[in-house]
Amino acid sequence: MKQSRKDIAFSSIKERVLTLDLAPGSALDEIALSAQYDLSRTPMREVFQRLAGEGYVALENNRGASVSSMDLATMRSFFQTAPMVYASVARLATELATRPQIIGLKKIQTRFSKAVKNNAVSEMAMHNHRFHEHMGVMSASPYLAPSLGRLLIDHTRMAQRFYRVNHDAASSRIDLASEQHDAMIEAISSRLPAVTVDLTLAHWELSRSEMDKYVLPNPLPFDQFEDSHSVLAEIKT
Repeated sequence: MKQSRKDIAFSSIKERVLTLDLAPGSALDEIALSAQYDLSRTPMREVFQRLAGEGYVALENNRGASVSSMDLATMRSFFQTAPMVYASVARLATELATRPQIIGLKKIQTRFSKAVKNNAVSEMAMHNHRFHEHMGVMSASPYLAPSLGRLLIDHTRMAQRFYRVNHDAASSRIDLASEQHDAMIEAISSRLPAVTVDLTLAHWELSRSEMDKYVLPNPLPFDQFEDSHSVLAEIKT
């Protein structure tokens, strides 16, 4: 089915936010974007409203639209909330996922693995986003889904740094992240929610260690987890 111009603009701006083509906190030029996507200003405002509803854009009276910021208060809340939401999603996804959904997750992981081999930074970040977004779909929770969606926006923006390989240690982290995805799929397929949760928290800790370099809040709950390598090794034995 052919997408409308509004749907194309909506999807494109989402991806531009996630890949940092549109910087956090930057103003969105309604006139320029309307021309770029061949829309009049009224439907472009409708696109902005949809984006705001999902957390990609902030709307303020008399100030127009801007990309959701990543200020200290936002990041502090992100680091406090993320492990709790991810763990809850992982448990429900393992308990409720259908076989077609698990197959869909495997397909996303195949694309992620290919991006890892090609060292394609934005593709890795976007496929990781889709992997965890699909976990949210599998969890079938109308309460967790909005929280997960909002977390993934900032997680994916910071992941642009995580997936930028410039030394052997970074490459090893990315390889481990891919192994953790595979292990999560196996745990979900085997209906082992506790294992999926452990893997998810190890996966979070692996990325959090790099995201700390983006902004470092005070010590927060869920900071102390076992080393990601040791958790994965224990689960594999």
